[in-house]
Amino acid sequence: MDERDSIYLDTISLASEYPNRKSMSLSRQTIYHSAEDVQGHAATDANSLFKQSEQYDGAAAGQMAYGKYGQNDEVSARLLILNNKKTVTYSQWKSRTWRRFQDGERTVDFVLAYAADDPHPRNADKRKAFESNLENEGLELEREETQKIHFVKIHAPKKVLCSYCEILKIKMPIKRVPEQDDIIAPEFQLMQSMKSFFGRPFDFVKLDPNLFPDKEYKLTHSYSRNYKYLFDIDSDDFVCQSTSIAVVQFILERQRFSDDDESHNNVGIEKLLSDGVYQASYPLHDGDCSIPGSQRSLLFNEWAAVKKWIKHQPLDNIKEYFGVKIALYFAWLGFYTHMLIPASVVGILCFLYGLITLFSNTVSEDICHPENDIIMCPQCDNQCDYWYLKSTCVYSRISYLFDNNMTVLFACFMSFWAVLYLELWKRYSAKLVHRWGLADFSHQAEHPRPQYLSRLRKVENKKFNVIHRVLEPHVPFWKVKFPVYLMSFSVIFLFICLAVGVVFGITIYRMSLIYSRKMYSDSDNISYQIIFLPATAAVLNLIIITALNYLYDYLAVYLTNLEYRRTQTEYDESLTLKIYLFQFVNYYSSIFYIAYLKGKFVGSPAKYNRIFGFRQEECSPGGCLMELCIQLVIIMVGKQLLNAVLEMLIPFLYKSFNTVRNKMYKTDENDGSVQLISCNQWTNDYKLLAWSPRGLFDDYLEMIIQYGFVTLFVVAFPLAPLFALLNNVFEMRLDAKKFLKYYRRPVPTRVKDIGVWFNIMAILGRIAVVSSAFIIAFSSNFIPRMVYMIRVNANHTDEGYLNHTLAYFNTSDFQIGTAPLNSTFGHVPICRYPEYRNPPWSDAPYKRPVIYWHILAARLAFLVVFQNVVGFVQMLVAWAIPDVPRKLSDRIKREEYLTREIIIDHELQRAATAREREREQSPQLTKNFENVFRLRKSNGDNTANTEL
Repeated sequence: MDERDSIYLDTISLASEYPNRKSMSLSRQTIYHSAEDVQGHAATDANSLFKQSEQYDGAAAGQMAYGKYGQNDEVSARLLILNNKKTVTYSQWKSRTWRRFQDGERTVDFVLAYAADDPHPRNADKRKAFESNLENEGLELEREETQKIHFVKIHAPKKVLCSYCEILKIKMPIKRVPEQDDIIAPEFQLMQSMKSFFGRPFDFVKLDPNLFPDKEYKLTHSYSRNYKYLFDIDSDDFVCQSTSIAVVQFILERQRFSDDDESHNNVGIEKLLSDGVYQASYPLHDGDCSIPGSQRSLLFNEWAAVKKWIKHQPLDNIKEYFGVKIALYFAWLGFYTHMLIPASVVGILCFLYGLITLFSNTVSEDICHPENDIIMCPQCDNQCDYWYLKSTCVYSRISYLFDNNMTVLFACFMSFWAVLYLELWKRYSAKLVHRWGLADFSHQAEHPRPQYLSRLRKVENKKFNVIHRVLEPHVPFWKVKFPVYLMSFSVIFLFICLAVGVVFGITIYRMSLIYSRKMYSDSDNISYQIIFLPATAAVLNLIIITALNYLYDYLAVYLTNLEYRRTQTEYDESLTLKIYLFQFVNYYSSIFYIAYLKGKFVGSPAKYNRIFGFRQEECSPGGCLMELCIQLVIIMVGKQLLNAVLEMLIPFLYKSFNTVRNKMYKTDENDGSVQLISCNQWTNDYKLLAWSPRGLFDDYLEMIIQYGFVTLFVVAFPLAPLFALLNNVFEMRLDAKKFLKYYRRPVPTRVKDIGVWFNIMAILGRIAVVSSAFIIAFSSNFIPRMVYMIRVNANHTDEGYLNHTLAYFNTSDFQIGTAPLNSTFGHVPICRYPEYRNPPWSDAPYKRPVIYWHILAARLAFLVVFQNVVGFVQMLVAWAIPDVPRKLSDRIKREEYLTREIIIDHELQRAATAREREREQSPQLTKNFENVFRLRKSNGDNTANTEL
């Protein structure tokens, strides 16, 4: 029996030792046992078990120990296994078998899983053809077919990895050269002292250097066989695990599983997964979250733990484990969260200013004055009664907290904050991308999607790709692409109109509720109308938004699949644009309605402007800003809470369901198959939630929607940055925990930026300036109050401003059927309403007065001045801050120069060696020619002289 065979046994009978135990089946690395094994046996029985190590081999005893006692460190420390007369611990045994092939040497880079009882015979043929093609590519496969789920373990040899690293133009670390220490210019001693002095109070937020030591700086270069001398290929860690995973995934996506050349859908693992040929395809985590010693455990305890919320993120470790794409997402989320701190501080100051000056606000004090007996006109026809203005006292005070003198300054600050945030992020991301070796990565260098190539297999028109130096199928734009794009975005526009229609329907719903007599049967009807009614409408809007999202997501994916998107980046950006356009309208349209349209075209009691016979909604005497705040808080905070719950609850329930389902498998005594037992990494990971092909899309979308709330409507709710900050602090850690604990390990992906999301944020920053200007000009009382203080009041104060904003109405001028039927106020000759209109005794009753046009002109002037001044300052900020720091730019140039010099020196040495070898060979060649000449002349060949 050789070494490999001595490691494994088939069946070990333990009936004499444990009556409840029938047998233990050992199939190389996989051990199966029933739940009875772990009941009623103390750790003290370990000695008797390990006495069998003299009869059986060490690995088999290790399997028994794990199946019997699990991961008990106290037990495993006592259990010594004799394997080929060598003593090893359980930890050593596990490290050799947990993530490796049967030989204990080759690591498992990828795993394919399928059901053992697959009823479709064609699936077996597809698997056989697919796996055969994988082996032809050089991948090494090992099959494990003893459980309910069969596994195919894949290992990529270094030769295959190097070949595909060259194809994919992956940058690899080169050998250390002495000159690389001079690349990083040393800082002045004074600068280092200042950084140390000012950074000392913040040491508590830094990572533990013992757990996360600084990585050694290494130069990188795109791998090529022509430059093998640059790389330390013989090093064991030359190709890291994330690169191995990416290479295997690249091969899996492009292998055929059928000989049918007529079909373009017989390529790639994604098609096999969607057809049910395989149940899962995933790389392996490097250990368990709860067991120390693995990178996964380290990240779970030091990064994903909520109690570590104040600590920096170990971005380099995240990049090594998850890849650049996910690491860049967390880097962006952390940077965005840190940038919310100054915005939150200014927002809190704005709120505190309103709180401190709450009882000095003239408008609120006039409304809440006990002697205020102003009677307001009814809010609806027939059923609504007159009401006292002082009943809105609480509402006016709350509204002042968000609509005060600091509002304009806060709007200016947030406009500058938005552009400063984007510019600083570009600088920060440039440093990260360079450190991770992707500074010169181009999306144009991406290989075509396998689905794209499959659809165009029979296209004869080819186009030369100057980057990859190959011919690729070319699709005519006007004949093929344009009609598909036109149809796709036409459907998108239709659904955007549907979202606007939903907002219109909710508006009609609110208008119709105003006519309910039951709603106003109590004495607190006005507070009910201006607080409860907007709140219920906002909740209804949130429910409809969530429902439409699921329908629209399916439609967007279907339409994007019809388009001819060459690379995965193009595909993702097209899908992102479609979904975000819809989400933008879906989430923001109701808020835009309140900010820009509500209460602006109501009319007067003498003649209301109606929609479907309903009177339009009116703003309170203090404006619509308070209602805008209510709508914003419910949709923004409600969405964040809902997403936080769903993001953690769904993966947890899925994992729990898988665990329960696996435990409910019954043993089939006829074929000997048993339930799925987690006794290695691939069985553990199989129970986790599959990583979605859309990856980080939902996480990015959630944050960009939040960013829109923070920038577009922050004037209405200065505490929005604070709520966003609190949400993101937990969102960052919960996302990390979700990825590490509940999801299978994602395939690392190379990117150099956050993609189209940056462009969306840049556009939102521009729109935010216009939005803030409109909200201040038309939804708040800032401009009318300024005009009143400058042009109307001789004392230039806001005394009497409230009375100035309320128009008079003679109740005898009500239209027929609109006056209150049963009024508790008795006869009311005059009522007031919030509008700028002439009184009934004027020569032009209920017409617009001159002051209305002055205020409108002031509002429009404010729009122009605010947008141009803020926009100009934004341009100055963007121009003054370079995208790439000067030191980093010099460093990149220095690295390129140093690498180029190394290549040139080596090529010169190789050329000199070749010339020397040629000179050494020249005398011998001359001597050979002379010998040939003499031989031919001696044979009488007269042409010898001529040839020589």
